Amino acid sequence: MRLSLPVSALSMLVILVGTPRLNAQVRPGDVITKDNASKVQNLLSPGNLVMVQQGMQLNIVASDKLEWPPPYKAATEKYSSQVHLLPDGTLQNYVAGQPFPLLDPNDPQIATKVLWNFSFRPLYSDDADLRDAEVANYTAHANGTPVDFFTVGHFAFYNNIGRIEVPPIPTDPDAAASGIRFRFAFYPLLEPSLLRGFGMIRFRHIDPKIDDNTWIFQPGTRRVRRESPAILSDAIGMLAGFGSHGSTGGGYGPSGGTAYASVIDPDSYFGFAAKIEEYNYKYLGEKDMLACVHAKNSPAAACPFDGGRSICPENWEMRHLYVVEANAKPGNDSVIPRRVLYIDAEGWFITASDQYDRTGKLWKSIATFDTYRDRPVPDAKVAIYPYKRMFQVGLVDEDLTSAGTSVVYMPGPESTDHECWYIDMGMVDNAFMTPDALARAGSQ
Repeated sequence: MRLSLPVSALSMLVILVGTPRLNAQVRPGDVITKDNASKVQNLLSPGNLVMVQQGMQLNIVASDKLEWPPPYKAATEKYSSQVHLLPDGTLQNYVAGQPFPLLDPNDPQIATKVLWNFSFRPLYSDDADLRDAEVANYTAHANGTPVDFFTVGHFAFYNNIGRIEVPPIPTDPDAAASGIRFRFAFYPLLEPSLLRGFGMIRFRHIDPKIDDNTWIFQPGTRRVRRESPAILSDAIGMLAGFGSHGSTGGGYGPSGGTAYASVIDPDSYFGFAAKIEEYNYKYLGEKDMLACVHAKNSPAAACPFDGGRSICPENWEMRHLYVVEANAKPGNDSVIPRRVLYIDAEGWFITASDQYDRTGKLWKSIATFDTYRDRPVPDAKVAIYPYKRMFQVGLVDEDLTSAGTSVVYMPGPESTDHECWYIDMGMVDNAFMTPDALARAGSQ
């Protein structure tokens, strides 16, 4: 049995998990480039290995621990004993904190429990407002200049359940009134000028039988439009109505003619953002692998060795990961039917995700870049926390069939608000994430 509950059980955790050992092939101080990528072929996901073979450089550093935010630890100890899963994987009696701090590899439901732990991860619990994130999109032959570039004003969440820091705690009354677990906002796009004002909001319901509700604002029509959940696993969902490079067939948008080159889909934000209940999960085991969890750069640095198509050089270390396969359930018409997710056993964020098409071929790969500190950037003035916490500073999503990539910077290197991450500070609420609010922001 693996124990991941901190505080009173911390000493047992150290005994059971320990610090991941560096593979004999790599050690602190090593630099991994495309010329010696074979040294890490068993320490990265197959898709992430391709990124290294293309030029993404890894600086190997010693492993270090991640501690949960104290309010999250306390909520886990208070509430986790009452949580359980129904046979169909539906979560029951969850209040706040990590649902399943005790994990047994022999439990037939361990894979689903790992995904619920990820879904209620300690990155944020109440709300998050990620401001002025930037997305640079590259083609295979990029030489440091993206083919297009997006800046989004807000990438925000508000959770109705699992709240531990900002009143109302632990549940917003809106959960009972609306049936919504959380609201997500992606608006407004600030650039390019043609797309200025575009945005999206997404509601996740508590009832597993209710699909996510999604609305987009189109600056051309100046109207909010309801969208099908099917777009959320396609790269066109990033810019619904405009199209994108890397959609279902790897072509150029739904009609084959648009120049926008985003390859990331909304279901891949943070590595995996799809509805948990819409997939079946297979536990592939636990493995010590390389991941970037103590990134030194914020803002993240565009990689000079692959034309900017990834983030590098950056610090990578050995981490203990859960490896889980997610397969879309029958009736779930996902563009990405199978994903293999690599989830950090301390931070509970996805470090890598490989995505497979309907023929079973490896299609796309995600690498995330995370850090652990008391502020998102060294010179922060507002987003300063009384303890270290986890921040995602970047994400690379590559279409391995076309070699087109989307690089997400959190914060963006050109952002006017480079503090960027405001977590559990009450900076957004449910009123921020409504169709009316979306329309007002897009019309300005």
